[in-house]
Amino acid sequence: MKFFLDTANVEEIKRVNDLGLVDGVTTNPSLISKEGRPFEEVIKEICSVVDGPVSAEVVGLTYDEMVTEARQLAQWADNVVVKIPMTEEGLKAVNTLSQEGIKTNVTLIFTVSQGLMAAKAGATYVSPFLGRLDDIGSDGLGLVADLKTVFDNYDYDTEIIAASIRHLPHLEGSALAGADIATIPGSIFPKLWSHPLTDSGIQSFLDDWKKFEDSQK
Repeated sequence: MKFFLDTANVEEIKRVNDLGLVDGVTTNPSLISKEGRPFEEVIKEICSVVDGPVSAEVVGLTYDEMVTEARQLAQWADNVVVKIPMTEEGLKAVNTLSQEGIKTNVTLIFTVSQGLMAAKAGATYVSPFLGRLDDIGSDGLGLVADLKTVFDNYDYDTEIIAASIRHLPHLEGSALAGADIATIPGSIFPKLWSHPLTDSGIQSFLDDWKKFEDSQK
């Protein structure tokens, strides 16, 4: 399973990247706006830090706007992936962009049919939003599993990015459901490698070692 970091904060990306855990990065207009820096500047810097795909989202809603923006974004770096919203105009844009060799990440996927349409249009990635589905009482992890089954049934190359990850069960469930990628907020990453029993175990070893050292004096 690949891990994408869901942030536009370069220092956060560098920290997790130093652990060897960052296979790519996803951003969105909300994350970019928090940085208070020009969009192009932020994306180019992230692309220079991370070798893997970096998703940058269009803000236009019409076919012409999305395609124009996407072509511009794709010129910023070789590893830019263009995020496109799941709409009729978005699907049309994805179809055009895929024929031009521009990689796309269709975002805001909430049903199997949406994911299937995106894959048929030529999306490189689809992003089902687990947390937002859970918020309305739907089964986000079930959607990931169903998308995996459908894509396997018909040999689609489109990869599934489990998005809107809120907690450890989301990540572990996505892995069990067969998601190709999980995109994870920087605030959640430390929770993935931490456990109170690990901390108490380390402290216990240190206490025992201290007793041993004292006994040798």
